[in-house]
Amino acid sequence: MAKTVQDIATALGAKAFGAVDLLVTGLSEPAGAGPDDLALAMSPAYGDALLQGKARAAVVWAGADWRALGLDAAIEAPRARLAMAGLTQMMDRVEPPLGVSVHAIVDPTANIGKDVSIGHFAIIGAGAVIGNRSRIAEHVTIGAGVVVGQASHIHAGARLMGGVRVGARAIIQPNVVIGGDGFSFVTATPSNVEIGRKTLGKVPFEAPADPVQHRIHSLGGVQIGDDVEVGANSTIDAGTIRATRIGNGTKIDNLVQVGHNVVVGAHCLLCAQTAVAGSAVIGDRTVLGGKSGVGDNLKVGTDCVIGGAAIVLSDVPDGSFMMGYPAQPMLTYRARERHLRQAGLRHKPVSKDLQSN
Repeated sequence: MAKTVQDIATALGAKAFGAVDLLVTGLSEPAGAGPDDLALAMSPAYGDALLQGKARAAVVWAGADWRALGLDAAIEAPRARLAMAGLTQMMDRVEPPLGVSVHAIVDPTANIGKDVSIGHFAIIGAGAVIGNRSRIAEHVTIGAGVVVGQASHIHAGARLMGGVRVGARAIIQPNVVIGGDGFSFVTATPSNVEIGRKTLGKVPFEAPADPVQHRIHSLGGVQIGDDVEVGANSTIDAGTIRATRIGNGTKIDNLVQVGHNVVVGAHCLLCAQTAVAGSAVIGDRTVLGGKSGVGDNLKVGTDCVIGGAAIVLSDVPDGSFMMGYPAQPMLTYRARERHLRQAGLRHKPVSKDLQSN
């Protein structure tokens, strides 16, 4: 849909200059922009690329000489990534048609709200509730009794199992699984893990008399707050007795594992390949960097940052910045890394004898 430069600036709360009635139909990087595109040149580093393209209008950095950049119109965006959020939302794909596909299977006891879209081969189970203006894409499974809040978007192939409640305005990306059983088993006699924790590894492990792993079933479901996003191929396991919980506004990246009974606070970020083990608690506004991990039954406080690939093996106080394995305060981690480098114990060149092998 074409929009004027002024309309876009108004929606962003930004300033527009020049031919503000100019229509644009899409977004583009500066060098590849066509005459009907709005080029995104939000820092001086993109100035030369803008001259290579054919854009007549662009989003530029504060104080840019947009006329010298060959533009007819410009929008000034002091905070580039915030502008990107508004722009990409504004220019996102066209909404799917409303209504239920003839190829969908909707249980007659399900409660489908107003202005809902349900795609081909979606399955809506008995007693499920789909809120007003929600979109259920193709090949989605909504289990019996699941509740999806209003204006939510469940993308293709997602699976919401029984006992799951999703708040309003959720975005669930393709192939997410929410509400599968947790990884919880027990042996008839103490396992080697239990023995190792008790003895700190001082006693050699032996084959148990009865190695059978008995499943502890997950009955607690999952509760997800409002404005939560879950990235493609991520999983959130059901709680054992009480629900696994994800707080309002939390964003979960692709390929993230959230274990059973975990509590994630409000407005957290869980980046790709993060794993949070069972019964851990993550405080509000905490960020877990890519490939980070949190051990079971641990507590990470509010307003923490856990760096990429850091592994949390003990409780973390509020407001901490942790890095490394095991995770430690950032300044401590950097001081230790510096000491190791100075001592020649890290990044030591491999000898020629070892290389030849």
